[in-house]
Amino acid sequence: MALTPLLKTSFWKAAIRPALDYALPPRCPGCGSVVEADYSFCLACWGGMEFLGDPCCARCGAPFPHDIGAGAECAACLAYPPPFDSARAVLAYGDVARTVALRLKYGRRIGLARLIARYMLRHLPDMGDDPPIIVPVPLHRWRLWHRGFNQSALIATHLSRLSGLPVDRHALRRVRATRPLRGMGGRDRARAVKGAFALAPGHGLKGRRILLIDDVHTSGATAAACAKALRRAGVAEIRLLCWARALPRDGAH
Repeated sequence: MALTPLLKTSFWKAAIRPALDYALPPRCPGCGSVVEADYSFCLACWGGMEFLGDPCCARCGAPFPHDIGAGAECAACLAYPPPFDSARAVLAYGDVARTVALRLKYGRRIGLARLIARYMLRHLPDMGDDPPIIVPVPLHRWRLWHRGFNQSALIATHLSRLSGLPVDRHALRRVRATRPLRGMGGRDRARAVKGAFALAPGHGLKGRRILLIDDVHTSGATAAACAKALRRAGVAEIRLLCWARALPRDGAH
């Protein structure tokens, strides 16, 4: 019986996998040590990762020491509500989370975008009757030309493939170049990105739910600037989802 193209592909993958694993064994994304399977972390790196989730602030996702009820928000969000409806991250920003983010962003390890998307799946919001559109935080065209790719767009593309949610990589644009935000305080970051984002003509996002994707969430200035641009365009709901975030104890706020 003749094999279908899909079965042929699966057969050859299974046949050559042992040789590939011998020549190019799977490695830990955090430290590079050999591991048993792709997208797996070694025990040492796994132990150093702080996964985030409930109980947490319903708005910004900052972890709570115990459950204080549905919809509860932290003091910072009550005092100064961010322009997005919610923010969630896979990990607290630490050594392993930082290494993965930097290897993707500057080390050109673009395969890590799929790993990040896989870990983001558990944080997807309820789909409802109006599933959100995935929109990545954009790069300015000059930085995109220099780097060759937008790490947030790569993550968004993989998340769309894994979840089935639609993605629009071009609706949100970075219309003004900004200097690197590393080393700036929160207020300086906010001033640097003010007015840096806008919606593309004919974007079609008015009234829609948006899942905004970024790699790292530190002070929140970039995400807030993106959210404000989306709000001006009439977006109904904005949920931010990131690989890692700095926690309030890290001086991010």
